[in-house]
Amino acid sequence: METAEKNAFPGKRKYGLKAWLPVLVLTLATFIFNTSEFVPIGLLSSIASDFGISESDAGILITVYAWVVAISSLPLMLVFAKTENRKLMMGLTALFLGSHILSGFSTGFNMLMLSRLGVACAHAVFWSIVTPFAVRLAPEGKRNTALGLVVCGSSIAMIVGLPLGRTIGLLLGWRATFLVIGGFAALVLCLMAAILPKTPADNSISLRKLPALIKSPALKYIYLVTVIVITGHFTGYSYIEPFLAKVSGMGENAITLVLTIFGAVGLICSFVFSGYYPLHPGRFIVFAVCGICIFLLLLRPAAYSQPAAVILCVLWGAAINFYNLAFQSEIIRCAPQGTAVAMSIYSGIYNVGIGTGALAGGTVCSSLSISCIGYVGGGIALAAAVICIKYLLPELYGKNTGGFPENA
Repeated sequence: METAEKNAFPGKRKYGLKAWLPVLVLTLATFIFNTSEFVPIGLLSSIASDFGISESDAGILITVYAWVVAISSLPLMLVFAKTENRKLMMGLTALFLGSHILSGFSTGFNMLMLSRLGVACAHAVFWSIVTPFAVRLAPEGKRNTALGLVVCGSSIAMIVGLPLGRTIGLLLGWRATFLVIGGFAALVLCLMAAILPKTPADNSISLRKLPALIKSPALKYIYLVTVIVITGHFTGYSYIEPFLAKVSGMGENAITLVLTIFGAVGLICSFVFSGYYPLHPGRFIVFAVCGICIFLLLLRPAAYSQPAAVILCVLWGAAINFYNLAFQSEIIRCAPQGTAVAMSIYSGIYNVGIGTGALAGGTVCSSLSISCIGYVGGGIALAAAVICIKYLLPELYGKNTGGFPENA
């Protein structure tokens, strides 16, 4: 990857702020896209109350959004595979902006759902190109740092975006939250126009070449583990706000703080990942996948003590953030040609997990009890942990190494 990067961008040797500005703009874009994706989780109760529906019915917003991303990621990426990156990124941000204006003026649940479909289509292509785009724009030899920065945008969304969006929604109404996100999108669009360089597309993978791209057993196991573990994760996480309120007895301010801490951990994880992942990739992956399983299973017992619930959310947040960083890095390594298309498949599968998890969590809430979401989610994630240890790690690092690189 680094050799190809050197050939494509022979002059990228300066590590000053100017050299990092394009990556920082993409980090800001990641921040607003992720804030929008997850802000309904923090506003679920408010949206449900406003439209006179149950929280599980309002959770359909998360499910449909995720499934639209899942269904449209690969087809849309194939359509726009040859579009110049800067032009495509600005077009996606413009669609994102317009959809949030529609969300802010929604007069009914169906209108809100329609606006979220627009955001979902923008999201589908955005997450297919933002990581490989950032890696290409990064200074030479700084691939992991660029990847860490982009995912750091996701963490900041959890630290600032989701809690701030929730706070605005509680004070001014949930519609105001979407309008504020739209305002930030307008700012990011202006920065893209001023800073992002024109970069030829490097994604010319046709439908006929697709089977060859995904023939790698490692990629197949990455996709399989992803759909299972993310389903388990979002079975619990989609309903974490009402869970903390009803089961752990936390007040609104405490819940906002927990959601902030959940994201803050990701910021720390980004820096740890940049420095240590190349040395211990297998151990990062084991902690991520097994950690999601274990912390979900402990969610209900931890709810008996609010400090224990906070500590568990810290560890859970670390696990999911390391998961996102590690698996995107492995996709780039396993698919150096057609990375964006491989990433679009990953994004689609990831969102199948989000949608299925949100649906499973809603079913648990309505059929059993909200207190059971961690047990069900952890049980699902357990299957992913077994597949990861038994099959994925040996494929990534060699069957004779026990699933771990020699230098780990």
